[in-house]
Amino acid sequence: MVVLSGSGETSEVNLQTRTHRILVIDDDALVRESLCMYLEDEGYQVLEAAGGQEGLQKAESEHPDVILCDLRMPDLDGLSVLRVLAEKSPQIPVIVVSGAGMIQDVVEALRLGATDYLVKPIGDMAVLEHAVESALHRQELEEENEKYRRELEVANQELAENLALLRDDQEAGRRAQLQLLPEPRADFNGVHIEHVIYPSLYLSGDFLDYFPIDETRLAFYIADISGHGSASAFVTMMLKSLINQPLREYRAGQSQIIAEPAAMCRQLNREVLSANLGKHLTLFYGVLDTSTWTLTYCNAGHFPRPVIRENDACATLEARGFPIGLFSWADYEEHQRSLSGDFVLGLFSDGVLEIMDVDVAGKASENKLAELCKSGQKGIPSVVSWLGLDQMSSLPDDVTVFLISGSARNNDNQGAVRD
Repeated sequence: MVVLSGSGETSEVNLQTRTHRILVIDDDALVRESLCMYLEDEGYQVLEAAGGQEGLQKAESEHPDVILCDLRMPDLDGLSVLRVLAEKSPQIPVIVVSGAGMIQDVVEALRLGATDYLVKPIGDMAVLEHAVESALHRQELEEENEKYRRELEVANQELAENLALLRDDQEAGRRAQLQLLPEPRADFNGVHIEHVIYPSLYLSGDFLDYFPIDETRLAFYIADISGHGSASAFVTMMLKSLINQPLREYRAGQSQIIAEPAAMCRQLNREVLSANLGKHLTLFYGVLDTSTWTLTYCNAGHFPRPVIRENDACATLEARGFPIGLFSWADYEEHQRSLSGDFVLGLFSDGVLEIMDVDVAGKASENKLAELCKSGQKGIPSVVSWLGLDQMSSLPDDVTVFLISGSARNNDNQGAVRD
């Protein structure tokens, strides 16, 4: 069926997608039936009531999405109906459809919460359709805003609780931090993920996470927050919350940013700067698409740069960028790499450079990681042994090792991230 849109243009409407219920309250049987027939033809589920009292009963029992209500009715007038609905069901939009054109009635109806006022007889029924669609759209926006408000309250409550733990006790802070980390090992569509963090004596500024975006795409990141202690640990908790929000928006069909590494870095830069925490962080954010075996990534100043062994050949992901939360004018570049054959992607915190006793500012540091890549180590235990981490009783800084491996020749194992 073709109907007029709000702009006057025509558009196709799939009647099977309409599930909203409309309650029509009017004592004039001819008018009520004509409204009901039109709305039913447009695909809505329609309820009807011949008076105000019956209308209120059906509004309470049937919970309609929109109510169309006449003003002049013998048992209970429309203004009285509006007063009751404003108290008992304020979330239901009410459109007044009345032949009474007195300006004071219009003003009073709108004051009592009516979303629109249509004068009978309605010459162009597309006006009615537009009013109903506008009311439904407004209601959906209000419901989405309420949902996001509740989610934000929950997130803020979680942050407040974790921050209280950090302030009370360093050890409690460490435990709270570790609870935010993902499982140390998982598999996703033939990709194996594993990580380990060797803590120093301080609360860590290192953080990592991974999660499925959808059935074929895996997102992951490693971050290093400036400094140590409670403030840096708090930023790791804030970072997880900031990334969870666009993930929820993607799953609600609101945004694609979670799958766009450069856009994610830009948004995080704005959020960290606006929080005015006096902290910045480096971040490597990547998205691995197992349907095309493509790695898309953005490096926001993370050092050392990740290394990748692909078909026994080693390379460094050369992209560089600005840290997050340092410069408002910073921009971020997105890079893409097609994978083929067996691969292992290694991500490390800068603490690994200190235990290798190399100049962290020089090229020799990354050359040392290149040696690790060329040595052909597979899995966390062998990498830990090669670095000598299992022999160290104390560390000057946290050391994080994050490995993602798989074979681009095999994409038969479909599924979500799992232990």
